[in-house]
Amino acid sequence: MGLRSGFVCILGRPNAGKSTLLNALVGEKVAIVTHKPQTTRNRILGIVNVEAKKAQGIKGQAKQQASPAGQIVFIDTPGIHKPDTSLNRKMMQEVRAGLEGCDLFLLLVDVTEKFGTGDQFALEMIKKAGVDTFLLLNKIDRLEKSKLLPIIASYSGLHNFREVIPISALKKEGLDVLLEKVVNALPEGPRYFPKDQITDQPERFLVAELIREKILQLTGEEVPYASTVVIEQFEEKPNVTRIAATIFCEREGQKGIMIGKGGLMLKKIGSAARFEIEKRLGTKVFLELFVKVRSGWRDSREFVEGLDWRRQLEDLTTKEREP
Repeated sequence: MGLRSGFVCILGRPNAGKSTLLNALVGEKVAIVTHKPQTTRNRILGIVNVEAKKAQGIKGQAKQQASPAGQIVFIDTPGIHKPDTSLNRKMMQEVRAGLEGCDLFLLLVDVTEKFGTGDQFALEMIKKAGVDTFLLLNKIDRLEKSKLLPIIASYSGLHNFREVIPISALKKEGLDVLLEKVVNALPEGPRYFPKDQITDQPERFLVAELIREKILQLTGEEVPYASTVVIEQFEEKPNVTRIAATIFCEREGQKGIMIGKGGLMLKKIGSAARFEIEKRLGTKVFLELFVKVRSGWRDSREFVEGLDWRRQLEDLTTKEREP
């Protein structure tokens, strides 16, 4: 039985638990997670290698079918929503880009919420694409067991899903079953990434996301959604990594909230982010944060496009080649 491999897109409405699921499957934090909707702004790859399982059986009984080895490239996408700014339109572009060339879709729904317009839009995208889809009923740990079967029946009638799997991404329930079924659904193919690689994201992007995660967690009102982070300096030395980052917001009032009285909030954000970054990089980190106002940046197509780490990587590569 040969190696199975392929690309699997995770999609659903905001706060369905897509990034929590990706991190749980990968076994490490490759996507930031908060309770605020629209935390994820880019498509994020998480690579999972699954070992083959030998056929098992009890004497006198038929053996259970062996499970093949595989490499699954999961693609986490922003929550499906109505785009009303350049940033939101870019996020929906990321969703559509995530769907392209995938072998399998995972539609994640929150069983504690009623089926809504975001779920319906995701379903329509799936039907249009015509790709095999697993329906994942997430957050079953927050649901009475007696309510699960009617929900499964209700959702199963909406589309011819290849599998319907109840899970809890947070509690990691049902994930072994999910991985086994995903591997069996993929075609035989090559290993697309080295066995020890868990994501395609550069560390610069992960660092910017970790800083943004702390902004989302520590500030309220409109501030988290009006802010973004750009890494200005990322210098790796033998004993320390020096990082300078600029936090952009849209108004002076937001800047004031971000900095806080006597710079307290910015210090709090910096301290929490540095702890996460050091854990991720495995080295001591010197982190400098600056806050700048860029009015209406979410509606600036040029600025929003420049936030894409793939574009940033191209620009850095170009600068390095310049004499």
